[in-house]
Amino acid sequence: MGDKKILSIGLVCLDIINVVDKYPQEDTDTRCLSQRWQRGGNASNTCTVLSILGAPCAFMGSLAPGPVAENLPDVSVEDFSKVDLSHYKWIHWEGRNADEQVKMIERVREHNSKQQEKNRITISVEIEKTREPLYQLFPHGDLVFVSKDVAQQFGFTSSAAALKGFCGRLRKGATLICAWAEKGADAMGPDGVIIHSDAFPPEKLLDTLGAGDTFIASVIYSLSNGGSLQDALTFGCQIAGKKCGVHGYDGILL
Repeated sequence: MGDKKILSIGLVCLDIINVVDKYPQEDTDTRCLSQRWQRGGNASNTCTVLSILGAPCAFMGSLAPGPVAENLPDVSVEDFSKVDLSHYKWIHWEGRNADEQVKMIERVREHNSKQQEKNRITISVEIEKTREPLYQLFPHGDLVFVSKDVAQQFGFTSSAAALKGFCGRLRKGATLICAWAEKGADAMGPDGVIIHSDAFPPEKLLDTLGAGDTFIASVIYSLSNGGSLQDALTFGCQIAGKKCGVHGYDGILL
């Protein structure tokens, strides 16, 4: 696929992070040790980590001209119709406006149907929020990331149980991945076999914001470079663990 990019579609936002000496009790005042503003949003964070890992990548989402803005629209089918798909080898959707996203994915499927297998775009989706409309994305990804929160809403108590429970929702040949925080992550490929990776916690836990996005980016990076599902799952847990030991994303490869 040469220099073709990985495209990440979804949210970019402003995260305001206050650092305190301990988790505050409800309705109490706590002195802030430090504060930082950083770019956030699942799809944006995923693209940040892909870039740090060295992957050619691009982000698609609504950007504001000023430092802060409200009510920015999600990417629409009309917006996506302007994308030259020949530039990309992988497109990842953060589940948001699912009705529109399904139509975008259909456009990619149509594109793929006219390509040789080596030139087809891999489609991945993230189903993180516990919102019913997002669940229609399950059968549309070649690779589907489902969150612990969604799994628990359906009554599953482990990532392995979630994979078994959700596998019937997938398209034929798809892979399903579920991370479970400090318990690591599990994945199920088209063969139906569940594989596992333990978590790799840092010596000191500093910042978990964006750890899930880091995991997703690292898995995509590994798979897009020909890694096995087991290698990708382990790599994702390793880099996500490193991210939890640093503020922001600088230093995740050290």
